[in-house]
Amino acid sequence: MAGRAQPSGPAGSGGGAPGLLPLLLLLLSAAAIIPRGDGQNLVTEDVTVVEGDVATISCRVKNSDDSVIQLLNPNRQTIYFRDFRPLKDSRFQLVNFSNSELRVSLTNVSISDEGRYFCQLYTDPPQEIYTTITVLVPPRNLVIDIQKETAVEGEEIELNCTAMASRPPTTIRWFKGNKELTGKSEVEQWSDMYTVTSQLLLKVGREDDGVPVICLVDHPAVKDLQTQRYLEVMYKPQVRVSQNYPLQGLTREGEPLELTCTAFGKPQPTDMRWLRVDDEMPQHVVVSGSNLLISNLNKTDNGTYRCEASNAVGKSHADYMLFVYDTTATTEPAVHGFTQLPNSAEELDYGDLSGTPVPLTASTEALPTVQLSNASLAFQPDSRAGEEGAIRSVDHAVVGGVVAVVVFAMLCLLIILGRYFARHKGTYFTHEAKGADDAADADTAIINAEGGQNNSEEKKEYFI
Repeated sequence: MAGRAQPSGPAGSGGGAPGLLPLLLLLLSAAAIIPRGDGQNLVTEDVTVVEGDVATISCRVKNSDDSVIQLLNPNRQTIYFRDFRPLKDSRFQLVNFSNSELRVSLTNVSISDEGRYFCQLYTDPPQEIYTTITVLVPPRNLVIDIQKETAVEGEEIELNCTAMASRPPTTIRWFKGNKELTGKSEVEQWSDMYTVTSQLLLKVGREDDGVPVICLVDHPAVKDLQTQRYLEVMYKPQVRVSQNYPLQGLTREGEPLELTCTAFGKPQPTDMRWLRVDDEMPQHVVVSGSNLLISNLNKTDNGTYRCEASNAVGKSHADYMLFVYDTTATTEPAVHGFTQLPNSAEELDYGDLSGTPVPLTASTEALPTVQLSNASLAFQPDSRAGEEGAIRSVDHAVVGGVVAVVVFAMLCLLIILGRYFARHKGTYFTHEAKGADDAADADTAIINAEGGQNNSEEKKEYFI
């Protein structure tokens, strides 16, 4: 009875002490977890990573005093608290942990991982800073679509290059060989991805056959991503005539002449023939395929000989002007007798000036240009140029002298006639008989006229 009536104060106190001890320990632990952090700050950097690669997030502390660092995801879920990972995502791995840094790696990054990640420092007051992860997605597919697989020279074709599902949008560049071209691009957005299509309009020539057209992508997530298509261009034949014999010098009477015609095009020419322009082919000329042979030259062979070739695209030709010299002729011609014109205007840009003569005239469909060539010369007129030029200069001098003499004689004649007419210019009066106008006939007019018979009687003189 006495025990219950006088309870012991110390016992009561001792009974309350065990309940206060856990609370005190908790406060001490909290003080250790959230220490004071005067003068501390956090440092981090934004991260840009390609989809599928590894992103590294670093939270660093300046002037560290052992405060706790933790990392949170965009949903503010704790990824790491000190070196402990509460989040059950094995892609996050601890790279480094110390009193001044928490570094975490994220493997196999995807678009869903993009956003803000928070670094927190438990100080008084707490500090927080965020870093942004940006995910780049390279184009998943790069395709060139060409309007026509096979084009004809002079046509304009359309090419389209498509870069699908990229982030950010790609920049597409066009090249033809080593030359950059300009296309027109359109961008379409699908959710978080972009599809870019670039259109290129290209006018093709025979020089473009077999040339690659390259579609190149500029994107921060990928380097040297490109695709290409080779152009296939059909064109009419390019014809060339070469002189096999004589190799050099004059084409003289009695000597042989051998010419060879070569033609190439796409498709390869199927029809080739020789003819003589504006005249019939001499009977003694032998044509065998692409060769023309005259075994015994004479003056009647002079003229222009033409080689024609054709394919599915068109027809072209090259000419050879022949002038046969006397057997005694010794003057070397300036050049041989090739007069060939290009099959198209573009041949002036890529024609071979160091080999076989480049044809300088085309069929009626081609544009006329002038370019003559031989084995070592780019211009090859007729071999008669020097001789005929001298003859023409003499003829012109003679004709000019004759014309000058005729003109001088005509001027002198005009001066003489002018002076003659000037001296005889004036008014002349006739003395007609008065009263003749009223006479009934000619006899009466003579009788009544002044100075007629009546008047003659008045003028008679009598002598005694």
